[in-house]
Amino acid sequence: MVFKDLLSDTLRTLWAHKLRTFLTMFGIAWGMISIILMVAACQGLEVGQEEDAATLGKDIMIVFPGRTSLQAGGMRAGRPVHWRDTDYLALQGQLPACQDVLPELTRSDVRVESAYNSATAEVAASLPPFAEIRSISIAAGRFYNWTDQAQAVRVAFLGSQINSQLFPGRSAVGRRVDLNGIPYRVIGVMRYKDQDSSYDGMDVTKVYVPFSSMQRDFPRKPPNEPRTLNDLLVTPRSYALDNACRSELRAALARLHHFDPRDREAVSIWDTVEDAKDFRRMTDGMKIFLGAVGLVSLGLGGIGVMNIMLVAVRERTREIGVRKAVGATSRSILQQFFVETLIVVFLSGGLGMGTALGICWLVDLLPKAPFFAGLLPSWQSAAFSFGLLGTVAILSALYPSRRAAAVEPIVALRYEAGG
Repeated sequence: MVFKDLLSDTLRTLWAHKLRTFLTMFGIAWGMISIILMVAACQGLEVGQEEDAATLGKDIMIVFPGRTSLQAGGMRAGRPVHWRDTDYLALQGQLPACQDVLPELTRSDVRVESAYNSATAEVAASLPPFAEIRSISIAAGRFYNWTDQAQAVRVAFLGSQINSQLFPGRSAVGRRVDLNGIPYRVIGVMRYKDQDSSYDGMDVTKVYVPFSSMQRDFPRKPPNEPRTLNDLLVTPRSYALDNACRSELRAALARLHHFDPRDREAVSIWDTVEDAKDFRRMTDGMKIFLGAVGLVSLGLGGIGVMNIMLVAVRERTREIGVRKAVGATSRSILQQFFVETLIVVFLSGGLGMGTALGICWLVDLLPKAPFFAGLLPSWQSAAFSFGLLGTVAILSALYPSRRAAAVEPIVALRYEAGG
């Protein structure tokens, strides 16, 4: 039998049982749609969370001082711990798994004035790599550099929101702002960014100055000790070295400030890498669970295919007997029913895959919700679905095809439909 005749015969058989064929194909297609859409939704959630976390900073640790809860070196528990402005220099040679160690100073009570408006804003200071590790993009001008830091130059970089307030409808670069009456020159403006998480206020509302300028002009107010920091910013050399970097950091700070490195209360570390790992573990679990749901759907569809082919074998018993009586081999009978099943399965699977990709495309045209990057189908999920579909097709075709091929001609010729 040539393929054209085989296809024509298959379509006639399927059309004779339209409802049963439709329900069977729907089961297979729904399984494909389920796997692709659910994995795409998990992928979109994971990517969306990563993009949102990157607005705070990519792979960073924010290190806050605390209060000791364990005795160490003869010193009592309950002692407050403070980071000093020289700690970042002392730590740099002790942390081989860490890339950057930056100090950070902030003041939230600074009066900021321009020629057009005024506001009370938060002023933040660190070192030049701060812009990169905190995902601060530049809309105009530049961020402060190492020359500004070395010379304690009075320059300011404005967040997008405070810039709009101080210089409405105007270019701020090159203009003057007064910080508590001290003149600073604006050298740059931040590009606007959405930010859902923060540890000391949103970046778009801040004024950024060099660390050395902040130390001179805006020292910390009592009851804070002089020359202390709000926090330290630390980045690992790589994603894989995050745990090693965090362990080295805790041990080095314990030596520097004389507390037990096991004391979790003495230092608090907000590790965005660990947060990302936890979220990824959650989404991986969701992918496995939802993939299992799709697998069950495909399995049920495969059972439906097997059922419809067994019915086809029963209803075409006399036809099989005639074909075998005139010389058709068991191999040709086996091939016919096997190919029929594959056509049903892969046709419905193709429709399911096309529908799923179309839904992903339509959903991605809509406005995205926070923490969600859209439905993102991947080639891995498509390949997994295709391989799974092929397995279902082979398993659902094997038994009815072998049963058709095993029919004895003399028995088949005596078979009466409905008997």
